[in-house]
Amino acid sequence: MRILFVGGTGLISSACTQLAVKRGIEVVHLNRASGAHPIEGVTTHVADVHDEAAAGKALAGRRFDAVVDWIAYGPDDIERDIRLFRGRTDQFVFISSASAYRKPLGHWLTSEDTPLGNPYWDYSRGKIAAEERCTRALREEDFPITIVRPAHTYGDWSMPLAVSSWPHPYSSIARWRAGKPLIVPGDGQTLWTLTHNTDFAVGLVGLLGRRATIGHAFNIVSDEALTWDEIHRQVAAAAGVECRIVHIPTDFIVACRPEMEGRLAGDASNCLVFDNAKLKRFVPDFAPSMPFSEGIKRTIAWYDADPARRTVDAEMDSWMDRLIELYDAGLANAKAAFGRSIG
Repeated sequence: MRILFVGGTGLISSACTQLAVKRGIEVVHLNRASGAHPIEGVTTHVADVHDEAAAGKALAGRRFDAVVDWIAYGPDDIERDIRLFRGRTDQFVFISSASAYRKPLGHWLTSEDTPLGNPYWDYSRGKIAAEERCTRALREEDFPITIVRPAHTYGDWSMPLAVSSWPHPYSSIARWRAGKPLIVPGDGQTLWTLTHNTDFAVGLVGLLGRRATIGHAFNIVSDEALTWDEIHRQVAAAAGVECRIVHIPTDFIVACRPEMEGRLAGDASNCLVFDNAKLKRFVPDFAPSMPFSEGIKRTIAWYDADPARRTVDAEMDSWMDRLIELYDAGLANAKAAFGRSIG
């Protein structure tokens, strides 16, 4: 089997690449650059998929059993992919997002049949629009679509916390190691599902090249759901520090940091427990085996192995201090005012 990954060197896609190569699959990457650390056994075509002419030239004469676009975010990306890969593949896999599911939640268990709709996050709405274009392409021209919805997937170089720095994930550990607290949205009892990238890879690779998956959507998620408080406790234990947290309501955080509305109100502040039974029917060997307590130890060890990896987001550190200060002051003022009102 020959597969093409548009992208292929990110947190999730690199794990899928490594597993596919291990299973004897011929893997081809389409990337803007050849990469400083190419994966052995992978053929890389250098072209930017957003430059459609260059991508078409790089792929001229090539056909694939499956194509996975890891960097498609909206319907315009799907339009381009349909043009590029029509007649070139037996299966096109769109990587959507579990954040696309309807918010607020209508049911505690999220399955592939849960309606889509997220009024809080542009990213999610883009994925929803892309899914709609995929569905239309399947219905109107038999374009062979499979949709995959990852939830919060982590690996060696990510820090899966609700309030953190995306470009500098180690910043959260640095705060703890400096004796500072981290922010947990709400009361910390929201259930959240974290999936290790090596477990995700088993599900994704198991779907590739299978005609039976055409027209279907799949959650690729772990069986384990933990509260945000428990997640923080396990991260702290792996880092060897005291778990110092401050609970702050999501609406207070968003009032101070409006850019966080999507990631919190549209995602992490919701209780998300998933049904992955459909994936297990199609991929019987999908059996998530990396508990978070072990996966996060690997993440901490990766950062601790090299000081160059331990970069810190000074801006995040500053606004988190300020946010906690404002919340503490608001609590004190509210307690004083309420006390006077009944005094």
